[in-house]
Amino acid sequence: MGSYKGEEQHHHHHHRNESNCVLVHGPIIVGAGPSGLATSACLKQQSVPSLILEKSDCIASLWQHRTYDRLKLHLPKQFCELPLLGFPHNFPKYPTKHQFISYMETYASHFSIKPRFNQAVIKAEFDHVLGFWRVKTQDFEYISRWLIVATGENAEPVIPDIPGIDRFKGRVVHTSLYKSGSVFKNQRVLVIGCGNSGMEVCLDLCRFNVIPHMVVRNTVHVLPREMFGFSTFGIAMALVKWFPLKLVDKLLLLLANFTLGNTDQIGLRRPKTGPIELKNVTGKTPVLDVGALSQIKSGKIKVMEGVKEVTRNGAKFVDGQEKEIDSIILATGYKSNVPTWLK
Repeated sequence: MGSYKGEEQHHHHHHRNESNCVLVHGPIIVGAGPSGLATSACLKQQSVPSLILEKSDCIASLWQHRTYDRLKLHLPKQFCELPLLGFPHNFPKYPTKHQFISYMETYASHFSIKPRFNQAVIKAEFDHVLGFWRVKTQDFEYISRWLIVATGENAEPVIPDIPGIDRFKGRVVHTSLYKSGSVFKNQRVLVIGCGNSGMEVCLDLCRFNVIPHMVVRNTVHVLPREMFGFSTFGIAMALVKWFPLKLVDKLLLLLANFTLGNTDQIGLRRPKTGPIELKNVTGKTPVLDVGALSQIKSGKIKVMEGVKEVTRNGAKFVDGQEKEIDSIILATGYKSNVPTWLK
C-alpha cells in the first residue's frame, strides 16, 4: 500500500494522495451515533485508532435533528449509558433529549473522538485483490482493513403508500420532523401509527387542545414504563436471566393487565406472541406507556382502525367511518439504509 503517500492530514493516522484516497490506519466506523462513539472509545482504550464517517453535520444526528422537544429516554439511564463513561450523577432517572445530547457531546470530547462530518457513504465494498475495504463518500475514497457499520435501525423515515394522500390539502408530516404540538393547536389531527412515537405525539397534541385520532392497524403490546416503582425493562432483563422467555412474557403481561387493564377493550389488541419474544423475532419494540393510555380511556385520544383512503379534507376508515381532518402525522417508523450502500 506504499502508493498512498501524500500530505499528512489534520487527522493523524490518515494519509491521503492526490486522487482523493485516504488510507485509514484502524477501522472505519460508519455513523456517529451512540454505537459509533462507543465503538471508537473502546478501540481507543485498546490503543487502536479509528475514523468515524458521519453523513450529517453533528454527532447523534437522530437525537439532534429528528426528535420532538418533550422526548425523554424510555429506559432508566443505567440501561442507556455508553461504556467507560456513565451519565452524570445529577441526571434524572429518565434523562431528557437535551441531557442525552449533552452527555453524548461530553463523551465524544472526553475520548477526543472527532468524526468526519458531512461524509455520506455512497458505497462500501471489499476489494479482494488488495484485502481492503473501499468506502466511498461524495468527497473521498477511504481505505481500511476493517469496516464497522454503526448506522442503527433508524436511518431513513418510512413513508407508507396510503391511497389518496397526495390529494389531501392539509399538512402531512413524518414524526422525524415533528417538534411540538403547538403548530397543530385546535386542529383535527390524524396520527397514523401506534408505536412509541405515535403514542407520545398523541399525548403531546393533547396539551394543545387537539383531539388526536390514532390509527391502529395491527396488534400492539403496551406495557407500563414502570411496575411498582421499578422499570419494566429492568424487571424483564432481570427475569430473563433466570427464567424461560415465554414465562417472563406471561409474567409481564399479567402485570401489565393488572396495572393497565385489558387494552383490547380500548382498541389496542395484543399480539399472540409475547412482548420480548416478538422483539427478538421481528424487532418490533413494545410500547412503554408514559401517559397516552389514560388519555385513550378518557376519550381525549381516539383510536381508529385502518385508513381505507385519504380524501381532500379527511379520511375514510376500514370500518366505514369518515372524518374531517386538518393535518396528518405519520408515526410510521424508520428503516436501516445499509442495504443501499454496503456491497
